[in-house]
Amino acid sequence: MGTASDGAHDKRPGVVDRPGRTAGIGVAGVAVTLAGVFVNGLAYVVPVLGARHLAPAELSALATLLALGAIGGVAGTGLQIAVAVHRARHGRAGTTRPTLLTVTVTAALLAVTLPVAAVGLRLTGPAVLLLGVLTVAVVAAGRWLGELQGDQRFLRLAGGMALLAAGRYGGMIAGLALGGGLTGALLAGAVTSVLVLALLVRLNRGAGLDPVAPTLATRTVLTASGATLAMLVVSYADLLLARRFLPPDASGTYAVGTVLTKGALWAPQVVTVIALPRLARGDRGTLRAALLLVGAAGAALVLAATLAGGLAFGLAGGPEYTRHGGLAPLFAATGALYALVFVLINARVAAAARWPSAPLWISTAGFLAATATVVPHTVAGIAGAALATAAVTALVTGALTVRRGPDAPATPTRPTATAPAVDRDTLRVGDQ
Repeated sequence: MGTASDGAHDKRPGVVDRPGRTAGIGVAGVAVTLAGVFVNGLAYVVPVLGARHLAPAELSALATLLALGAIGGVAGTGLQIAVAVHRARHGRAGTTRPTLLTVTVTAALLAVTLPVAAVGLRLTGPAVLLLGVLTVAVVAAGRWLGELQGDQRFLRLAGGMALLAAGRYGGMIAGLALGGGLTGALLAGAVTSVLVLALLVRLNRGAGLDPVAPTLATRTVLTASGATLAMLVVSYADLLLARRFLPPDASGTYAVGTVLTKGALWAPQVVTVIALPRLARGDRGTLRAALLLVGAAGAALVLAATLAGGLAFGLAGGPEYTRHGGLAPLFAATGALYALVFVLINARVAAAARWPSAPLWISTAGFLAATATVVPHTVAGIAGAALATAAVTALVTGALTVRRGPDAPATPTRPTATAPAVDRDTLRVGDQ
């Protein structure tokens, strides 16, 4: 991504030039890219398969449950980010206590909020219960993925990402393909997600703890989780509002459109995965390179949606949805803008910025108010409002990130000379 070679010529005190590091990062980057393609591919297959096996109302329910699961699972992403940033700065500290706290709090919140969502969004009790089990398993997995990411053990991280995706989405795909319907798909996904945790623990073997490394603070996990929650709430709010304000057929069409949004949002996530440890260690130029790569990927996806919108809608939902192809650029552009926001939010968390999620919550509140009062309750109306919200959010978050500066962590970094394991693991990618 343009920053891999920086590590090979790093002149900071305590960092030794090591020939071959660039090649190691290159191989690891390819592995994480392939894992990301696999993850997003499986996530894409779930609603696509659902569109072919479920009625429009059930398809909308599946898309809504996936959105709720993504929002509930942000605690796992926040845990992963916090662990990765802490390890990149300070070495291999213990993470058991903040993990247990994060999982416990998540389970308690889900127990309170999911029944309310079931009533308000017309979802069944078994469906939300199974979603809760699946979500808790995904949250717990964030610990082991974060340790691998912060240690820059990217090949094993790629394997962990693939395993979690196979558990999270593979089970649902199997349930749908076997005719289990909505409940059967969620049951299969919950079981496989729990089983995959044991494999992640085994994958992370050999990452010994540093007894003098500072313990990861719970506040760091809360900050990262809050920022990630705000990111997903603002990016998924349109789908939830479409479920609330549109009739079943129209909300099903909107659910198909959000497949394009999610594709544009998550397709370039590998850039952020590779960049995050370097952002945490104050590597200059990484943020600029990440934004350029993510922006280029988003522009390409928007162009493709503009030129072949009918094909994109047909691939996402089936032939009956191709007539809505003119809306494809709206959904793709929204996802592309939020992909940039995701990079910026990670940069702000890595730089220990205060209240990194504040502009996202403000944008969400504005979007909710506008949709409830002035936005036309049509697919095009809500999609256009979502695009405008994404553009404003990207501009505001970008301005705050530039003013804050991404290159100066608020807490002192651990001297590289006392924690050489990161560099060794990066070099020995063949052993990962």
